[in-house]
Amino acid sequence: MKKIVLITFAFMSFFALDSFSQRMAFRFTNPAFGGDTFNYQWMLSSAQAQDTFEDPRSNELDRFGFNRDPLSTFSEDLNRQILSRLSRELVTRQFGEDQINEGSYLLGDYQIDIGNTGGGLNITITDSRTGASTVVEVPFF
Repeated sequence: MKKIVLITFAFMSFFALDSFSQRMAFRFTNPAFGGDTFNYQWMLSSAQAQDTFEDPRSNELDRFGFNRDPLSTFSEDLNRQILSRLSRELVTRQFGEDQINEGSYLLGDYQIDIGNTGGGLNITITDSRTGASTVVEVPFF
């Protein structure tokens, strides 16, 4: 009789423990990983509230161009005008009657190398401040 009571008590306790358990299910919160899309605004605002990084150039440059160095602004404007004039001359001379002379030119912060290849005109523009270069090929017609 004691065995039957013990076995019955064991089964009942086993079922009692099972009745208090629940199924574990994992769901992503971040919408980038398949979570609920309504969490996006909340996660973005939380991330922006915790962001303490400041742009080191934020004090010297602002949205309207105030607090900028007048010499750097002048240099940028001059470079823009030089490149605009160069592009205008290239189109005029390439499609007009005159030809562009080959050679190397130093204009502001830019070194411009013009060479004639078999298929057209090869123009290499190198920025002396950054070292970046751009190659423009204008075909002959």
